[in-house]
Amino acid sequence: MCTLNSNRFLIVLLLLCCIGCSRLQHTTINDVRICACDTSADSTIYSTVRGALLGSRFKSLDELKSVISIEYFNDNADTDSTIHGNSKVCIRDCSNGMEVVNVLASGISQGDIAAARDGDFWDHLSIIFRSPYAVSNRKDLERVFLLARFRPNLFGEGDVAFFSLAQASFRNINTADLAFANSRDTTEKGYINTFNHITAQAFITSCFSEELADFVGDIHERYYHPELILGKFTEKQIGDLDEGPVDNYVDLINNEWGQQIGKQLKVKYNINRETWWKPELVANYLNDLQHYYSWALQIGFKPFKPEDEQVTKFSRKMNAVMNRKSF
Repeated sequence: MCTLNSNRFLIVLLLLCCIGCSRLQHTTINDVRICACDTSADSTIYSTVRGALLGSRFKSLDELKSVISIEYFNDNADTDSTIHGNSKVCIRDCSNGMEVVNVLASGISQGDIAAARDGDFWDHLSIIFRSPYAVSNRKDLERVFLLARFRPNLFGEGDVAFFSLAQASFRNINTADLAFANSRDTTEKGYINTFNHITAQAFITSCFSEELADFVGDIHERYYHPELILGKFTEKQIGDLDEGPVDNYVDLINNEWGQQIGKQLKVKYNINRETWWKPELVANYLNDLQHYYSWALQIGFKPFKPEDEQVTKFSRKMNAVMNRKSF
């Protein structure tokens, strides 16, 4: 019993120390800035596209590199597959006079968080040392994961998540002649994947912070493809356009565009943690996202309405998750 109490005391003590320095432990140099370049104009496949990327438009990693910049910073040997603590990859996209930058560095993944949640004392202790930021923001991370996952046991049959909203936007496309000339755009790795990443990152940024949105995006990509940081891919991975580096680097850039939109909509609608998400607000927010997609991808949409089923269900879910007492 004494040992158990001592262990608990140690965890509390470490947790308090980590919370105090958590912001120093998770930093980002991701940024958006005015630039003179416009790499999208250099590629014929992107001659009519601005901002948001469609992974389904690329036939190879080299083709993607003709549109975005990918730069690796590693201190390990070419034959070493170990990701060192200061390894990172910097991905830049410059479009329509604006540049976004995503820096993916070594760190924990969502798998590590799940292991710590379901594990023993040492698993808990490990996550405290490896990511104080995750520990001090654990409640907000729980909220994000609820919004990002289907939870019918908590929110009822037909529960909606960010992915549902992406699918709804896809169904709202009303310019088939413009949108569906490329058949791969209609697959899950086309419009739906782009809409999903931008929608999720925008909402997380508006409701919480850009830093949390970036953290969530990074732990997701590190979990499935840690080799993104080193750039050391097998030929099979490079050739896998749906699950390989092309898809993941596109996701990281779209995360950045989503964060920028989220910051703008946060100001426009004066969104904070106490915001009550009426169906009208959800519909307006989603229509602003669709307005961006329309501008970026040169396609048209029918608007969301407050009475739409997806809108009303997500409104109720947002209020349940964001209301601290009910949560």
